Amino acid sequence: MLNNYLNILEDSLKKKIEILERIDEVNQVQSDFLKEEQPDLEAFDKCVDEKDVYIKELEKLDEGFDTLYEKIKQELLGDRDKYADQIKRLQKLITEITDKSVSIQAQERRNKALVEKYFTDQRKELGQVRKSSKAAYGYYQNMSKSNTAPPQFMDTKK
Repeated sequence: MLNNYLNILEDSLKKKIEILERIDEVNQVQSDFLKEEQPDLEAFDKCVDEKDVYIKELEKLDEGFDTLYEKIKQELLGDRDKYADQIKRLQKLITEITDKSVSIQAQERRNKALVEKYFTDQRKELGQVRKSSKAAYGYYQNMSKSNTAPPQFMDTKK
């Protein structure tokens, strides 16, 4: 019975690795979008939505894993030698998951920096557009006033 539970835990960890690999691929696509001169923001948003689905799947897997592990924890610790091979496989998978998670977190930080740079550049560009249009509007106002002639005769008597 415990063998079956351990196999389920192992399958759960393997599925988690697959999902983490998909998240890593989506992160790379996001990074590529952000490095473009004019990023496709709709495609970027689709990547974010896709990653959100994967994260929800990970949360479900984690909850199931934790629940099952808590159920068999005492029995497993009591007969550790009997299940040593399976435990080693689980530990190896957990190490692989940890490595992938660290890699994904690093890529997320790089992507966040790219997003912040993009929005900073967009704010600067918007500021330049505002200044240019304000200058053009001022020029237009000055030019429209220059066509009117000031009064030529003034009555200075009281």
